[in-house]
Amino acid sequence: MSNMQDKEQKDAGKLKSSLNKSIDNSKKALTFSMKVVNFICAIPFIAHLIRTAQRFTDRMGNQFGAAITYFSFLSLIPVLMFTFAAAGFVLASNPELLERLVRGISANISDPTLANTLERTIDTAIRQRTTVGLTGLALAVYSGVNWVNNLRLAILAQSRPVWERNEDEHEKIYFRYLRDFLALIGLLIALIVTITLTSVAGSAQATIVRTLGLDSIEWLRPVWTLIGLTISITANFLLFLWIFWILPRMQHRRSSLLKGTLLAAIGFEVIKSVMTWILPNLASSPSGAAFGSVLGLMAFFYFFARLTLFCAAWIATDDPKDTTDKEAVTP
Repeated sequence: MSNMQDKEQKDAGKLKSSLNKSIDNSKKALTFSMKVVNFICAIPFIAHLIRTAQRFTDRMGNQFGAAITYFSFLSLIPVLMFTFAAAGFVLASNPELLERLVRGISANISDPTLANTLERTIDTAIRQRTTVGLTGLALAVYSGVNWVNNLRLAILAQSRPVWERNEDEHEKIYFRYLRDFLALIGLLIALIVTITLTSVAGSAQATIVRTLGLDSIEWLRPVWTLIGLTISITANFLLFLWIFWILPRMQHRRSSLLKGTLLAAIGFEVIKSVMTWILPNLASSPSGAAFGSVLGLMAFFYFFARLTLFCAAWIATDDPKDTTDKEAVTP
């Protein structure tokens, strides 16, 4: 009986020792893991990324991104109205082009009902081009000004040290609309310059390569691709520099502004590349052909909005001293 008790005591001692050893090993592993995590989080880039993500979430970046997407998509309706009216003026002054368009519709659409509907739509656009054009232009200006104002407020929500409306922003409504209208014109100019720079540079590059007879050299193709990518990112940089510098009417540190703008330019190029790859795949299916362009456009606006707001938060949190004890809990 005594031997049995001694054996049980020894087994219990071994079990306790093994349990204590396991607990000690777990503590050591947890301590080591925490040290690794703290070391990684202490890396300046990672720490900055964490601060940016926290501000983006706390300042409702996802919700603002969805709102910007909605306003962006809604603003397309008057733009399309104005576009159809402009097309109506072109078709009305060019009967040959109108006839070719009608013949093309009849030849490519097998359903006679749908073909007749499109022909009546074109006829209506031509006959009512003045009314539709003026209405579309007025609505496009109004929706564009409100879109700029909403984008500016969303950027300011990420950029301000304290998330609340400044007293000096309670300006007269007509003065605010005038400033936002000028901002819209500036944004359109920046967008035109960006697209022109990218298109002209790409065309000039292709022409130069063909003229010099270098298009057959395989190892030079990555170089030309890199040059074209650099030009495109530079154009994106100019666009986002206007968005982060001029649009919010807020001063930032120059180094923070340039770094955040470069991040946005690279991210925007990634978005364009991904969308260029996805949209043709969406259009390959019947359902994608019907709704793919709409979904793709909404996805593009949403990713653009999230990228813009995230980079605005990146600029605002570049200096950790500027984000300490200055966060507001509600707008």
